[in-house]
Amino acid sequence: MHILEIPSFFPPYGGEFCLEQAKALKNEGHEVRILSNVQLSVKRSIRQFLTLPRGSRFQTSCGIEVYQTFMRGMPKVVRPNVRRWLNIVQRMYATYELRYGRPDVIHAHCAKWAGVAAMLIGRQQQVPYVITEHLSSEIFREEFGEHYEAAWQVPMLRAAYQSAQNVVMVSSEQADDLSPFFGKDYHHVVISNIIDTDFFAFRERPPLDGREYVFCCVAHFIPLKGYDVLFRAFELLRSRGCRARLLIAGNGTQGRPCTRQMKRLAPSGGITALGQLSREEVRQLLYQSDCMVLASRSEAQPLSLLEAMSTGIPYVATSCIPQSMRIEGASHIVAMDDVNALADAMMERCSETAIDGRRIAGKVKDMASPWMVGRSLSAVLEQAAQP
Repeated sequence: MHILEIPSFFPPYGGEFCLEQAKALKNEGHEVRILSNVQLSVKRSIRQFLTLPRGSRFQTSCGIEVYQTFMRGMPKVVRPNVRRWLNIVQRMYATYELRYGRPDVIHAHCAKWAGVAAMLIGRQQQVPYVITEHLSSEIFREEFGEHYEAAWQVPMLRAAYQSAQNVVMVSSEQADDLSPFFGKDYHHVVISNIIDTDFFAFRERPPLDGREYVFCCVAHFIPLKGYDVLFRAFELLRSRGCRARLLIAGNGTQGRPCTRQMKRLAPSGGITALGQLSREEVRQLLYQSDCMVLASRSEAQPLSLLEAMSTGIPYVATSCIPQSMRIEGASHIVAMDDVNALADAMMERCSETAIDGRRIAGKVKDMASPWMVGRSLSAVLEQAAQP
């Protein structure tokens, strides 16, 4: 089957999930390519804005052929940027079809805006499409504002959902989470994102006797991730005499706002900020840790938790974590914004000595390994491609 992947986001601005799923589908025997138009932001990186290639190009990434363009976005003019992005993708598709022929199905990643582009192409060229949605409602609320029901984007996105042959959600809760924006008048299935379970492989941790308990948190320093709650909870944990330390990593965790908040809310110390880490460095961090902790206020499917469990450690997190990730013996769920409950759960973890890490890693492999996700996606896309 000929599959064309169209991501809403792609390197250097994320989107690795598209590449991972493309690789998994190729391993299932399909012909798979990626068509990517990345809107660059001068505010995000002036160097990338000025130096990344202009014009379209074909290249290979991890064995997948990528047809790529970098579009220079205009600051503070969202609607013209969206219109231009969609026009570029449609023109790229025309070139793609001339070179490779018509795909059997388009697989769009996120309705905003790859799903809308797939809808427009599908209408013009009679190509079926499936959307895999990665975003949570919090992202849409931040962008569309308090009166989101009147936002000009919503009808376009709702139409993309309704016209799709199927919408893949990363959790059953995600459909409910997004229903205020897009309703539920569309077909959807639940398939996990991919974790490289061979890379994030199980490793036994040393016994706890005579050493500090090590918590870690891998998340960007943004309000959504609840670092303010985590810092307060960790300070409370230390005030109870618990011998523990906390390693935090992610974009912004070594910045001045994070440092100031850390010193103000957790003055007794014990926290090490590592900043943005490479994939290999994240794995090493997990191997040094006994438990992941997330105080998030909204999540669709936090991949950092899957990666942590894949290496064999449990987690403490808030109630926004989907049910599919709540593995018995691995998950401890507390209410959002509850400092005392988070500290209590972390304290309880510090005293646990009978964690079956190998079983935890096996459960993640059954849910999120490339083989499992590739097989599930293949079935959805093959069904969508049927006349």
